[in-house]
Amino acid sequence: MDRVVLVTGGNRGIGLAIAQAFHAQGDRVAITARSGQLPAELAGTSVMAISADVTDRGSIDAAFDQIEAAWGPVEVLVANAGITRDTLLMRMSDEDIDAVVQTNLIGSIRVARRAAKGMLKLRRGRIVFISSVVGLLGSAGQVNYAASKSGLIGAARSIARELGSRGITANVVAPGFVATDMTAELPDERKAEILNSVPLGRLASPNEIADVVTFLASDAAGYITGSVIPVDGGLGMGH
Repeated sequence: MDRVVLVTGGNRGIGLAIAQAFHAQGDRVAITARSGQLPAELAGTSVMAISADVTDRGSIDAAFDQIEAAWGPVEVLVANAGITRDTLLMRMSDEDIDAVVQTNLIGSIRVARRAAKGMLKLRRGRIVFISSVVGLLGSAGQVNYAASKSGLIGAARSIARELGSRGITANVVAPGFVATDMTAELPDERKAEILNSVPLGRLASPNEIADVVTFLASDAAGYITGSVIPVDGGLGMGH
């Protein structure tokens, strides 16, 4: 493989694992991070780190300009950048709502729109949105987050219908609970509750999410578009 791949929010957790997986199979990989620095895990590699804010259109355009000048058009986009501002609905501020929706949903759509320009010229491309099982099941205290992640499904399916005739696919991966820094900070009682709700009885590893993403970007998944692939250990089955 020697494609140009962009992973937003690729400096840690799931995004980092995805970037590593694409790099390992020979793709040219760029990641966005607010710091613009490569994480230690990618030090010494050819991965390109770009300072970018997905809520800022100018920042997105500048990131794509940098990638295209170095390598050419982005052929695979993984829209992974996301944040949480968890609290109960009646305590949720307008800023809590706006920040999460602007980053997780609108930012992802903006990045996909910019990536689509190059893909249309190439007449091929892969777009993968990283959603969440919460976007399918809902979660108390995460109205803003659940709405933003659910919205990615409608975005992907609309893109699939618009761009499918040009050889561009758009799909969604919906992870469940994944072993990351975020889940490591949860109280033991909450971790036990989570594990009891997952039929497989364990958290996913970031690599397990990355494996599904790289599959959707592969030739083997060329006839898959507009799909939602849960990677949640059975937590959201039926949704």
